[in-house]
Amino acid sequence: MGSVLASLAVLIGTGCSIASSEPERGVPALPEAGTFTKADYAAHIKQLRARLRKLGLGAMAVRVEDPFVVIGDGTAAELEQAASTVRWAADHLEQDFFTKRPTKILDIFLFSDAASYDAGVEELTGELPTTVYGFYSGAQRALFMNISTGGGTLVHEIVHPYVQADFPNAPPWLNEGLGSLFEQSAEVDDHIIGRTNWRLAALQRAIAASAVPPFRALTLLGDNAFYADDTGINYAQSRYLMYYLQQQGLLREFYRRFRAARAKDPTGFQTLTAVLGERDMVAFQTRWEDYVAKLSFP
Repeated sequence: MGSVLASLAVLIGTGCSIASSEPERGVPALPEAGTFTKADYAAHIKQLRARLRKLGLGAMAVRVEDPFVVIGDGTAAELEQAASTVRWAADHLEQDFFTKRPTKILDIFLFSDAASYDAGVEELTGELPTTVYGFYSGAQRALFMNISTGGGTLVHEIVHPYVQADFPNAPPWLNEGLGSLFEQSAEVDDHIIGRTNWRLAALQRAIAASAVPPFRALTLLGDNAFYADDTGINYAQSRYLMYYLQQQGLLREFYRRFRAARAKDPTGFQTLTAVLGERDMVAFQTRWEDYVAKLSFP
């Protein structure tokens, strides 16, 4: 596990994770439970291998990392390392945040370079990917990765099916804030933590230009508005709000309280204010921006 943690500490994830709403394409029906038997996995892998052969991808190796099946076109050592990252991330995310697991077996397709990623995604989904890094598709019940871009992308995308299962209809700032936080991951006292990462520079420039939206506005964004931002500020602001909560020892409490209050507080703003102990969120944002401006990466 030491080598896996070392790779997580240095790899920079750059995942984009809008869950696809496209119709399923050749995806078999699977059990609805969050706990799967050996027989469930055997049936899934049998259908998966038949599908891969039909698409000309039969040489890809397959490995179970419950609740995922990891499929790779690289070497055995590369698959082993990626599978270890999957196991580490899933175990720690379940320990610290999520009480419910994905309700279906999910495939993680790992492609060793940009060309195989583009070709593989097109074969599997019928469309070219819209991101060069990786994405999670709820419709396809799969994660697709250009693993050459780094293990952080993989950890980022693993967060999303857990959020989907554990916190249905979570707002995008929470979903992407958590995913982005763990792009740069490490283990401290047996817990997963996010480190500063490449998103910091753009956020600091936006802070200097007084161009960061109020937190109230961020939490009100729906999927279309959140993902329409091509500057990356929505992702970065969400990430470094999660980072601040983590560093204050409040992130896990915030997630649990928001999940419990989601019917009354669908945006999470009231829960955020309460967990922070703040009455004036405008004043808090000024202090948070000062805090973020002093962070560094690398």
